[in-house]
Amino acid sequence: MLNLLKRIPKPSTWWQKIKRTMDISAPLVWFFILNVVLIWVKTFVNYHMNFNLGAEGSTQQFLLFFNPIPTAIILLSIALYFRGSVSYWIAILFNFIQSLWLFANILYYREFSDFLSMGILGSGSSTGNNLSKSIAAIIHWSDYMIFIDIIILALLVIFKQLTIDKKGVQKRFAMLTTALGIVLMFVGYGIASTNRSGLLTRSFDNNYIVKYLGLNEYAVFNGIQTYNQTESRKHAKPADLEKIKQFVSKQKLPDDVQYYGTQKGKNVFVIHLESFQQFLIDYKVEGREVTPNLNKFYHDQKTLSFDNFYHQVGQGKTSDAEMMQESSLYGLSTGSAMVKYGTNNTFESMPAILSQRGYTTAAFHGDVATFWNRDNTYKSFGYNYFFSKAYYPNASKPNFNVGYGMKDKIFLRDSMEYVEQLPQPFYAKLITVTNHYPYDLDKENIDFPATKTGDKTVDGYVQTAHYLDQAFGELMNYLKKAGLYDNSMFVLYGDHYGISENHQPAIAQLLGKDKVSNYDLAQFQKVPFMIHANGLKGGVNHTYGGEIDMLPTLLDLLGVPDDNMTMFGKDMLSPKNDGIVPFRDGDWITPKYIKYNNQYFNTENGQQLTLQSDDDLKKTAEKVQSHVDKVLDYSDSVITGDLLRFDKSRSDFHAIDKKDYSYKKSDGLSALQRAQKTNPSSALAKNKSKSTLDLYKTDAPELAPSSSDENSDASSSSK
Repeated sequence: MLNLLKRIPKPSTWWQKIKRTMDISAPLVWFFILNVVLIWVKTFVNYHMNFNLGAEGSTQQFLLFFNPIPTAIILLSIALYFRGSVSYWIAILFNFIQSLWLFANILYYREFSDFLSMGILGSGSSTGNNLSKSIAAIIHWSDYMIFIDIIILALLVIFKQLTIDKKGVQKRFAMLTTALGIVLMFVGYGIASTNRSGLLTRSFDNNYIVKYLGLNEYAVFNGIQTYNQTESRKHAKPADLEKIKQFVSKQKLPDDVQYYGTQKGKNVFVIHLESFQQFLIDYKVEGREVTPNLNKFYHDQKTLSFDNFYHQVGQGKTSDAEMMQESSLYGLSTGSAMVKYGTNNTFESMPAILSQRGYTTAAFHGDVATFWNRDNTYKSFGYNYFFSKAYYPNASKPNFNVGYGMKDKIFLRDSMEYVEQLPQPFYAKLITVTNHYPYDLDKENIDFPATKTGDKTVDGYVQTAHYLDQAFGELMNYLKKAGLYDNSMFVLYGDHYGISENHQPAIAQLLGKDKVSNYDLAQFQKVPFMIHANGLKGGVNHTYGGEIDMLPTLLDLLGVPDDNMTMFGKDMLSPKNDGIVPFRDGDWITPKYIKYNNQYFNTENGQQLTLQSDDDLKKTAEKVQSHVDKVLDYSDSVITGDLLRFDKSRSDFHAIDKKDYSYKKSDGLSALQRAQKTNPSSALAKNKSKSTLDLYKTDAPELAPSSSDENSDASSSSK
């Protein structure tokens, strides 16, 4: 055995043999081949280690093996058109570019279970705030191994350990090499199309594009997609909207007579529960309820609680949820609609609808106004006021913030200074942020045990959710004392998942399972949707729906006609609701069947089904898929073509003029002061201009009595 080991060549011997081969015959060609192999190995290994592409069968496995090669050949072949050391550095450069793209997608996918898009990259300035904390929590030291080969190759060139091919190769050889890469790309596409028809034309998940075509090819596809979206507005015409309005009109459902208009004229509080999933309701850790206040609210006899309600966000995450909640339009297949189209598009949104019916509308967010382009989009939505970070003196204190903005207890308390000044009736949206990845919270604010899954990303989730629950409880107690509870309707919803599918072992532990299936993951996309008000007939409602359905449902309760509105959601209170829930990637859920991650299930019992073995499923799936594809396509057309600018059919609604809105702090405060005189219907005015903030009780340590003088000064300085 020892003699056998002695015969194994040393690494230095291997390197000398490789170097001698490269020196003797076409050194540049060998250097090119080496880089292609390195790119292929790195990509293929990470396909399996860091991405959940769900490759099934020999064809899909072969494509995973094959698809990194064509673009590696095409890009690296550029080096063959040059001579001398320049050609080597160009090869290293394109190795680095492809490796950097791979590296960036590994980090993004680890948190969002999706791939980077041109839209997301283009929205960096509006979403980049506080991202460093998330990246620090996501990144692993082993991720940097992707760049090791580049460093070694660069050092070999710098210290002249490689023979530089000064003559290069013939241009004909370079062109043939590039052509080979292009041919291989089309071969791969042909095989992929055979296995998955309509790959580039239907609303497939980005995982499909990467699985079948490759990560680099996905970048090209996404770039073309983004370009087409940009061009869509130029070619849009009124006839495009008319076709869509005819479709929407046919989907319109009758209102439920027992609910229609029952909440007309009431204040509306929309409380955005950041990253809050349905499984947290009634969930316990070590015998303690994670969310006792929300649990009580959920089961209240005056609360309509929907237990089959799903988030439907795409890459825009929170911004997609807001787009659906406010306008009943889906987010885009790539990027954020609010970032790309929020500034200039025309919308028929809840704030504008209610504002034109006598409501004061306001949004509250304890972070910078530019995040997700809210400062522009909210004008397009028709918000009279937007209270962002500039309005909150406490927001400038580092220990009053965590992750993506002010801590919820402080944010909600400080927001009431402005809520009590809003003329009634009002529509107020409060966006919480503490329960946001990476679920960080200082020790002073933690009084709840973490879960023990062993996944650091997951275990702190229940602690920040518990903190959010406490903040919600404090808010409700205040509103009851301040006289704002009885005449208000409260709408609570979770915007998207908190724990991504990349944490399946931890998810299984949380759900008490050995492992999770795609059926379990589909059900894990449920988020809460609750509507509470005095006089409302409550109870747990089992209707299937999603965020796209919030607007028509709320309009029903408020007694606002929606006959001519362009909405893609359906009233969840209507007895005719069919319960089809489309996901942004083209998957769907119905009361009978589920399609998720290219698998089909019986919704009731989770049994996996196949189209080949179940005729009823096949027939239903074809019908539902056609509907889902159409609504996603039509919604995209409305946004990318700005089609609502052509809508002249509504006599009860007019498009807003964005110039009428200003969210500057000085303008907002002045408007509030004027409103106390011109429309003295606010809680403050009804209390004879005496603030009710002293009624707000919070146990936030940052607002403890020892610092009450400082906080009082900060509060008074904002008036």
